[in-house]
Amino acid sequence: MTHPGPLIIVSGPSGSGKSTLIRRLLGESRWPLRPSVSVTTRLPREGEENGVHYYFWDRAAFEAEISAGGFIEWADVFGNYYGTLKREVEPYLREGVGVLLEIDVQGWQQVKRHCSGAASVFVRASGLESYEKRLRERGTESEPAIQRRLQGAREELACASAYEFQVINEDFEHALNEMRSIIDKLFYNRIEESHAG
Repeated sequence: MTHPGPLIIVSGPSGSGKSTLIRRLLGESRWPLRPSVSVTTRLPREGEENGVHYYFWDRAAFEAEISAGGFIEWADVFGNYYGTLKREVEPYLREGVGVLLEIDVQGWQQVKRHCSGAASVFVRASGLESYEKRLRERGTESEPAIQRRLQGAREELACASAYEFQVINEDFEHALNEMRSIIDKLFYNRIEESHAG
């Protein structure tokens, strides 16, 4: 009998390092784990591939999928749609594969309403100064965009305590080990629960 895989929501402000942590975890083979590729209506950035980083859709296709009830969660963020397709998540969970979903706080709140068993991890730096430093070091954002992201970080940090787990990413290897132990626990707990049931 296949035990259902865990749905793992990972959120955190821009500059928290969550994407790098997720990439490393997905590169390891200790769990059957896959990323959920989100859909967006924003244009691809340099180096981004359709179906790998995002599915890049136009607004009409996205709105048709909303009407069809095809998203677990979706949001309009700074004028662009972002969403998670049910077909990117549900079939894999049934097969016992864990699905990692990197979404913002707003998306997590929607997922929580639809998938009560989803686990949630909030990745954060120790303070706002760290985010600002990281955003500036990237060199990819204008000053208004940096200020907008910092304001977003303040708002997201206000929700951090509602997440099941919090990981402070100041030392990358330490944060990576914390994430590994959380995922180990989630896979182990699924098996225990299904035996108990």
